Amino acid sequence: MPPEALTFALPKGRILGPAVELLRRAGVDLGAVGRAQDRRLMLDLPDGGRALLVKPSDVPTYVEHGVADLGVAGSDTLREQAHDLYEPVDLGVGACRLAVAEPLDRPARLRRGMDLRVATKYPNLARRHYRSKGISPEIIPLYGSVELGAITGLADQIVDLVESGETLRQNRLVEVETVMHVTSRLIVHPASLKLKPGPVARLIDALRTAVLLAGSANEPRKAAGDR
Repeated sequence: MPPEALTFALPKGRILGPAVELLRRAGVDLGAVGRAQDRRLMLDLPDGGRALLVKPSDVPTYVEHGVADLGVAGSDTLREQAHDLYEPVDLGVGACRLAVAEPLDRPARLRRGMDLRVATKYPNLARRHYRSKGISPEIIPLYGSVELGAITGLADQIVDLVESGETLRQNRLVEVETVMHVTSRLIVHPASLKLKPGPVARLIDALRTAVLLAGSANEPRKAAGDR
């Protein structure tokens, strides 16, 4: 691999498509990355770089350990895991929220010092959220359908990602509080900023421009006569 070529850690799943599109708009030739029929996990890029397709929660780990120079990770994952990484660009994709939800017919009625069971795949974020309210919850880690924890009575409340809220509604759960708003970020290994300053800086600048242009394109157009 050429000494200044970049290695990207990219999240498999729903964020991959929008992330790849933004990177391409920023001038990164990702070759076959993102093609549905391609199941490779490590791909060589046309410019000599490399792309790693990994589980979203693993992206910061690959970047922090220097296996990848850059990655795309959700702010939820970054705050949960607390890695020491540079986050120069909010890509604005994958927007959702980390929220507290509970059964419609079993409201928890929070109060300081109460006993509370909370199911989540975000134990650190959840614990910090409840402790700010004077509650030390019993955290029940779940990594599948977290909603089921509340439906079955395993937990009083859940903390999970919510986009449209349709899954909550269909399972008679109600969103009661937002813990944080979530978007995907470009993350960079600190050493890559020093060892590959030219290509990293150019990519950061190009991505910032691509994000601004994408935002402008998505803004609703003003009706004639509006000012």
